[in-house]
Amino acid sequence: MSGIDHGGGAWQARRVLVTGSGGMLGHDLLGVLKHRPELEVTALARADLDVRDEAAVRAAVTGHDVVLNAAAWTDVDGAEEREAEATAVNGHGAANLARAAEASGARLVHVSTDYVFRGDATSPYPEDAPTDPINAYGRGKLAGEEAVLAAGGYVVRTAWLYGAHGRNFVTTMLRLAGERETLDVVDDQRGQPTWSWALAERLVDLALADAPPGVYHGTASGETTWFGLARAIFARAGHDPERVRPTTSERYVRPAPRPSYSVLGHDRWAEAGMTPMPDWESMLSAYLGSPRA
Repeated sequence: MSGIDHGGGAWQARRVLVTGSGGMLGHDLLGVLKHRPELEVTALARADLDVRDEAAVRAAVTGHDVVLNAAAWTDVDGAEEREAEATAVNGHGAANLARAAEASGARLVHVSTDYVFRGDATSPYPEDAPTDPINAYGRGKLAGEEAVLAAGGYVVRTAWLYGAHGRNFVTTMLRLAGERETLDVVDDQRGQPTWSWALAERLVDLALADAPPGVYHGTASGETTWFGLARAIFARAGHDPERVRPTTSERYVRPAPRPSYSVLGHDRWAEAGMTPMPDWESMLSAYLGSPRA
């Protein structure tokens, strides 16, 4: 197997597979990997690889040193109504990748979510906190986590993700700023807005580091509410933040319940010799000032 030293020496990788390469995070993973010319990268979007197909997954993984899995069912409300279909991707699909990676000796870095937690804590969830998802999306993602960890892989939980390639809260706020005089945004859900490019950089670093397997939390440092994030977006884009008004989740009932507290702790990065990701405010400023935004 190319690139892997099984004798206890320094970890090296040459061939990297990115699954889910057509999505927001997948696009950014490919962008980050372009700056690593020593790596040979295979990009497979959903049309190229159905992670539910175990034989196809095994064939795709064979010959790679690293698998970065960004393939996912991301429609949270849709998962509530079609749980079996969502879990087939987020749970069974991740399990297929985990088995294939373990069989071929590849390192699997799998992206998961804060939704594996109940979301009623009052301090940041550590990486080893008990899981207890409150919706179908979280249950499916937890099944995927368990399969990846059982196979000795890496799980990176993220949350409140935004980026240049795909619909997300930041792009929606920027659009609505030009369409509405005022906006009502919920102020009773707390989390860590995270730029997909910054997460992609961290995922690649972890995949190539001499780091122990297990769970890591890939979110920005600090915390805010959706209301606080919306006001920050308005201010940085040159709009009056007073146009954003606070409201409660009760005003916006969705098919899938949302956790009220999605703040994650980052202690595990020290074991990998890495510092936590930057704070959400500087990350947002970097995104809005980036040519990728």
